[in-house]
Amino acid sequence: MKNELQLSKKSQDFLENLRLYLFSSGKNTDEIDDIVRELETHLSEAEKNGKSIDKIIGKSPKEYMKMISNEMIIDYRTWFKYICIIVLGSFSFTVFPDLLKGNLSYSVLEIFGHILIGIVFIASVFTGFKYLSTVSQSISKQGMVLVGLAILPIALFVGLIFLNKAIDTPVIYFGNTASLIIGLIMFLFIIGVSIWAKTWTLIIIIALLTLPDYLLNLTSLQYETKFIVSMIITFGGIALYLWILSKLEMSK
Repeated sequence: MKNELQLSKKSQDFLENLRLYLFSSGKNTDEIDDIVRELETHLSEAEKNGKSIDKIIGKSPKEYMKMISNEMIIDYRTWFKYICIIVLGSFSFTVFPDLLKGNLSYSVLEIFGHILIGIVFIASVFTGFKYLSTVSQSISKQGMVLVGLAILPIALFVGLIFLNKAIDTPVIYFGNTASLIIGLIMFLFIIGVSIWAKTWTLIIIIALLTLPDYLLNLTSLQYETKFIVSMIITFGGIALYLWILSKLEMSK
């Protein structure tokens, strides 16, 4: 975090952890910014007068963060917004491939499973971030936590696929018009999220998951060949894109 005020490394780290703790506690981002700026000023003045950060926050940063968090109201609108983004985002990975195959149809288990996974993922991310903000960990251990958070939704979706095959629940069939409307809504959602996040990542990954399989099905190649080539293009393309992103980020 870049500060105009002069702060020690310890104070900067605390403010970054406080921001992460409050965000993962579901607090309003504008209120978080106000509190961090105010505390930043207090810490800067204290350090100029030769006082330690402990004089402001005490000897337990975690308790101080918890105290501030308890004085703030939970921003349920933000929680709901992120849950909706995760749920619709997860559906976007299946809607477009399914739409290219014909009209859409999903079981009740699939629909409620996506919603539940979205809620579990948001809760796990907020819990993980709160843990990282209050406990001093090595880079490797922090990486393990973040990798675990990334793997969790993948594991849950794989489990949902097998569960959906094992348990029969009513299937909702969407007609041609309804399927096109859903496709249009998902397309506008993806564009909106990409503009909001200022990245093409979601669009590119969905395109790589959808187009290779669709285009190869238009050819006369054997099924096994189509499957192998599609996997190579899809996962190779995603890996290449992420590698390019990492190189561009390192060059900044």
